[in-house]
Amino acid sequence: MQSSSQKSSSLLTPSFLSSSRCSSLLSSRVSMVSNDSRPKTFALNSVRCDMAEPINVENVRNGKPNIPILNERTLPKFLESEENSVNKNSSRLKLFSGSANPALSQEIAWYMGLELGKINIKRFADGEIYVQLQESVRGCDVYLLQPTCPPANENLTELLIMIDACRRASAKNITAVIPYFGYARADRKTQGRESIAAKLVANLITEAGANRVLACDIHSGQSMGYFDIPVDHLYCQPVILDYLASKTISSNDLVVVSPDVGGVARARAFAKKLSDAPLAIVDKRRQGHNVAEVMNLIGDVKGKVAVMVDDMIDTAGTIAKGAALLHQEGAREVYACCTHAVFSPPAIERLSSGLFQEVIITNTIPVAEKNYFPQLTILSVANLLGETIWRVHDDCSQFIVINTNLEGKELEHRTSMELTESQSRDEDPVIQIVPESTSNANDITGILPIPVVREMEE
Repeated sequence: MQSSSQKSSSLLTPSFLSSSRCSSLLSSRVSMVSNDSRPKTFALNSVRCDMAEPINVENVRNGKPNIPILNERTLPKFLESEENSVNKNSSRLKLFSGSANPALSQEIAWYMGLELGKINIKRFADGEIYVQLQESVRGCDVYLLQPTCPPANENLTELLIMIDACRRASAKNITAVIPYFGYARADRKTQGRESIAAKLVANLITEAGANRVLACDIHSGQSMGYFDIPVDHLYCQPVILDYLASKTISSNDLVVVSPDVGGVARARAFAKKLSDAPLAIVDKRRQGHNVAEVMNLIGDVKGKVAVMVDDMIDTAGTIAKGAALLHQEGAREVYACCTHAVFSPPAIERLSSGLFQEVIITNTIPVAEKNYFPQLTILSVANLLGETIWRVHDDCSQFIVINTNLEGKELEHRTSMELTESQSRDEDPVIQIVPESTSNANDITGILPIPVVREMEE
């Protein structure tokens, strides 16, 4: 990560929802101009959010992805609650990063106002992993930041050895923070004589000495039941929703698409938060591992902007074939949104082939520079993870950060999003963000702060 002095001064302020606390900064009716110089066919009345300055599109023209970089210790505005007061006492909290995603670990530590703990991780000549903590963790709550992304076996083994080192160093509590939980797709037997690797990995983490697991967007919910220790399942929808709110998309033009039948619940919840956008489903028939064949489309996408939502993109076969089908059915533009960018070959070729207007991912898995392409946008989940760690450490409620509404129910404390009627019958209806009224507009416990991101400078 570059220091703030090295970053561009262009600031983005996503505003998926408004609240009373930010009434002095934002009007109750939020609006912005389009942030992209590429030709747009969006309607003028559309989903909007505040942005200090338009996004610099030079990176897109030069074939580089758009990578907003966090520059404020704030959360997506979608996560709002009156119960967000956290006593951030770091005297007994230790953060240690593995070697899988050190950039994300640095962002989490920066959000929390802490320094990463000193740890020595190295490989012997024969490939064995050596871990030594270089500071005391006796009696401390230790959080180990390590996704089990490719190479999955290396990173998983490293996490297990880190847990063991903390346990033998007399850490009070050990929490494995796993932004991407590998082997989650092996969660059941689809045919005879198969293993259920997700359960095995859960057992390994538990037996190594972990007291709690914090994971992002696990492939299937039942995997949480494989652990015999508490699991905090964090969903990254608010980060992507905040970004999508900056797109000038008419509510009449938007349709959320599930790339397969198994992701319908996820897509339905996503559509619910986008003013009850219509839902479409791609019916596919999988013929083998990492091989998918699109068969049919359920729903209407003709002339619409399709937003495909999934938890991960591996080889991109499913989502690419789905996008091709959407274009065949008359979709005007196709966006791809996912949390985990596994990007196994030939994913980059498929995603950069021109099928997608934009591919929106998060940084739960580090993306190598060689895998950058112009349509790629990388969003950070560091603030969500950092806030969750604080709440776990201080025994606070996780409802606002963890609750995901997979059934599309309203959050108890979220602000209302209203679909208002246009002044003219010829105009498209406009999604407008309206804050809930509160007795004290300056009450600091009424809202989590507005997220601000900064575009990376080349």
